[in-house]
Amino acid sequence: MSNFFSDNQDLVFTLKNLNLQEVMELKEKNYTEIQKFDTAPENYEDALDSFKRILTVVGEISGERIAPRSRQVDEEGPKFENGVVTYHPLTVQNMNDLRAAGVMGVMLPREYGGLNFPTTIYTMMTEMVSRADGSLQNLFGLQDIAETICEFGSDEQKAKYLPRFACGEADGSMDLTEPDSGSDLQSVRLKASQDADGNWYLDGNKRFITNGCAKIHLVLARSENGTTDGRGLSMFICEKCDELVVRRIEHKLGIHGVATAELQYNHVPAELCGKRKFGLIRYVMSLMNGARVAISAQAVGIAEAAYREARQYASERFQFKQSIDKFPAIYDMLAKMKVKLAASRALLYETTTAVDLRSVYNHIMDGPDKAAVTPEIREKAKYYTELAATLTPMSKALSTEAANQICYDCIQIHGGTGYMHDFDAERYYRDVRITNIYEGTTQLQVVAAIGGVMKRSLDLEIGKLMGALPNDGLVGSLKAMIKCMHAKQLKAVEFVSAKKDPEYHNLRARNLVENETFIFVGLLMLRSAVQDEKREALAERYIRDAVFDFERNYEVIMSNDLTTIEKHRDVIDY
Repeated sequence: MSNFFSDNQDLVFTLKNLNLQEVMELKEKNYTEIQKFDTAPENYEDALDSFKRILTVVGEISGERIAPRSRQVDEEGPKFENGVVTYHPLTVQNMNDLRAAGVMGVMLPREYGGLNFPTTIYTMMTEMVSRADGSLQNLFGLQDIAETICEFGSDEQKAKYLPRFACGEADGSMDLTEPDSGSDLQSVRLKASQDADGNWYLDGNKRFITNGCAKIHLVLARSENGTTDGRGLSMFICEKCDELVVRRIEHKLGIHGVATAELQYNHVPAELCGKRKFGLIRYVMSLMNGARVAISAQAVGIAEAAYREARQYASERFQFKQSIDKFPAIYDMLAKMKVKLAASRALLYETTTAVDLRSVYNHIMDGPDKAAVTPEIREKAKYYTELAATLTPMSKALSTEAANQICYDCIQIHGGTGYMHDFDAERYYRDVRITNIYEGTTQLQVVAAIGGVMKRSLDLEIGKLMGALPNDGLVGSLKAMIKCMHAKQLKAVEFVSAKKDPEYHNLRARNLVENETFIFVGLLMLRSAVQDEKREALAERYIRDAVFDFERNYEVIMSNDLTTIEKHRDVIDY
């Protein structure tokens, strides 16, 4: 029996050491929800027990059912005929299994049939599903669409759509990208128009839409005539209908189990979601942040599968009368893979905790009870919004880049067999490649994170982590190394700021964001080493490796070479 929760010591450790007390107290209204719902927890310990039970169920489904089906799903995929997308029968069975487990409305309020779980627990589920089948996460992980309707939709829209999501009757898609606007969403042209009675209709095209054959669509469209920027865009909800045509599905490198569609809107009836002109500047940004967390979990899940595949193969493959995992070159690769995986997971769940805190405090801010909005609440809402805005892109950049390297090394350890279609190693390599592209490339994650790095959004958290660590022993010596890195990072930020050169600022953004990540994740790894001394080896390897990469970035930033940009251009133009 394989359970993708209980067999993962790192994931079990993460759940045990989560700091969600504040989140759950606010989500459960000081644990008074049990007066209305029998399934609500009585206290934090009860909530943790519920989380563990549900994660164990999803872990069993992932390990025993989804994973064994994944190769056939990848091989055969969905079908497209006469404008109709039909998912593979095993994909349908996977979704039915998850639906029967009652986990299709994980984060939705209980009044709509949801579990009222925090993002952190839902993210653990998506990680396990992704480990079993990376493509299935793109169906299971679209619950952020229901969350967006829950957060910004009207009461009527919530009552109409959310119970359907929660019971698994409806699936969703977020229709953002167009043929001529990839990451540049402010240039979206799909038109939203009203008739004399005030009814909305959508006309135009969308491309690269994951699960574009869904029953319910969240659509970014241009509602304001004469506009060309993000201020003219609004968010709409529409349902599958004859006017919404699937023109084709893409033939992709990986993620074969889910359909990626090109859509044509022929005067599709729609409903405005939220306020006009807030589609991009608020609603899509919220939706994208949730999606980026989900993709981070997808990358970690695929990386977990690839690491385990590589480790097992290395222990079973004999060359020169010994298993290859005894060769220094191989066990060094495996150690690096394991450390990258643990580091990605540490940052991911620190990020989801910040996202959960942002969510509960913003919920109070946006709620009807204005008397509940104290200065302390207002300050915490602002703080966790800024913290999550910095950590979310940092997490996606780290998780997806690390996962790509882990899957690359998985094939390398397999040698020629890893290149063969008969082995899962090549599927993980194909599936993971999209993770550092969609929902914003790594380059765009750097753009999203650099503002927080320059404003020092993480310094308070860095100070808290530093203060909680001992000054003696191995942990103390590693802490001193990070403290030195932090001092240099502050100097580097000041150096770049003083240049007053936006182009140089952008050129060095990745160096600064990477170094901020090394510092923050290093402290998270040390915290886990204090919680469990067996994890000291992971922390030490991560920090000692990080020091070399940090110093390289630091020297590049501080080179004071004012012709750096010109030299880049000379190389490109040669």
